[in-house]
Amino acid sequence: MSKTAEVMEWATRLTRQGRLAEATRYIQQALAGAVERQPGAPEPDRQTAANDVADVPYREVARPLPRAEAGAATAPHPEHAASQPHAASFTAHVFAHGGHRWRYRLYEPARPDAAALLPVIVMLHGCKQDSEDFARGTGMNEVAARDGFLVVYPEQLRKANQMGCWNWFEPQNQKRGAGEPAMVAALVASVLTLHGGDPQRVYVAGLSAGGALAATLGELYPDVFAAVGIHSGLPPRAAHDVPSAFTAMRKAAGSAAAAPSLLPTIVFHGSADKTVAPGNGEAVVQRQVAAAAASGVPLQRREEHVAGARAATRIEWVDAGGKAMVESWKLTAGPHAWSGGHASGSFTDPQGPSASQAMAAFFLRHRLGG
Repeated sequence: MSKTAEVMEWATRLTRQGRLAEATRYIQQALAGAVERQPGAPEPDRQTAANDVADVPYREVARPLPRAEAGAATAPHPEHAASQPHAASFTAHVFAHGGHRWRYRLYEPARPDAAALLPVIVMLHGCKQDSEDFARGTGMNEVAARDGFLVVYPEQLRKANQMGCWNWFEPQNQKRGAGEPAMVAALVASVLTLHGGDPQRVYVAGLSAGGALAATLGELYPDVFAAVGIHSGLPPRAAHDVPSAFTAMRKAAGSAAAAPSLLPTIVFHGSADKTVAPGNGEAVVQRQVAAAAASGVPLQRREEHVAGARAATRIEWVDAGGKAMVESWKLTAGPHAWSGGHASGSFTDPQGPSASQAMAAFFLRHRLGG
C-alpha cells in the first residue's frame, strides 16, 4: 500500500472512531506536503497534542482596526487612514472578528492622490506559511507598487490549524456568513472603509489551501469579489470532511458541475504537483466555462505556448469584447509552489512565469457589474 493510501486509511479510521482532532492533523500535514507521523506509530498523548495547538503572540499593530461583522463591502469612510498622501508601507495589524483576533499584513503603495480609491487584492497563504512569508515569496507587493493597489494578507490562527492551513474542507467554512469566509469578507469591508479601497475592484487569490478558500470565497461572495485567482488549489466544496479532502487532493473528481454563475477566474497549476492533483485546477476552469455556457455567455477559446525556464500553456476564454473571463496556466513539470515567486519565500518556483503579475493583470481588467 502506498504512503498516501496508508494515511488515507488511518485518517478514515480515526474519523470513524470520533477522534476528529487527530484525523484533522493528518489532513493538515498532507496539505502541507508532509506527514510527520506514519500510521501504525504509537498514538500521540492527548494532553501533549492539545498543548501543541496554541495561538501565536500578536505583534503591535501600526493602525488597529475595529471589529467588523459585515459580510459585504462597505463604502469608504471619509476619515479613512489613507486620507493624506503618504509613501508606500507594509504594516502588521490585528483584526477582531467572531471572538478571535486575526493577524494580517497590509501593503499600501505610495498615494500622491489621497482621494483616489485603490483596487484591493486579498492574498491567502498556503500551509506552513504566514502572511509575511507569503508576501515575500509571491512578490505581490512589488507588483502593487507598480500598478497601484492595496494587498491584504490574512493569517490563519494557529489555534485553528497548527500547520497554518485554511480549513477549506470543513462544512462551516463553506457557508456565507460563517467561519473563515465570513472573517475574510468582514476584513475586506474594514480595509475598504479605513484604507480607501475601491469596493468595485476587490479580488482574492490563494495558494493550495489558500487557493481552495479563495475559490470558495468567490462563489459565496460574488457581490464582494470581482475576480478570483487559484494557484494549486481545489474547486469549492471539493470535500466535506477529512477523508474526502484527502481524496480530493490526491485525485480530482472526473467531471465538474457548472458554477452557480460565471465569475472571472484565473488558475495556475503545475503538472508535477504531488500535493494537489492538477485535475483540481482543470475542474475549477471547467466549472466557470460551464457556467458561461449555462448563462448564455459565448466565450471563445484561445491558446498559446509561453516559453521560459519553465514552459507553460496559457489558455484563455474571452467574451465578445475580447476580455478574458477565464484564464488557465498549465505549468510544464511545475511543482506545488507559487510560479515565478522569490526563492526567499517558501513554496515558490522562481523558474516559472510570474503568477503574481499574471493575476494582477487579469484582475485589474475586471470590476463588479462589468
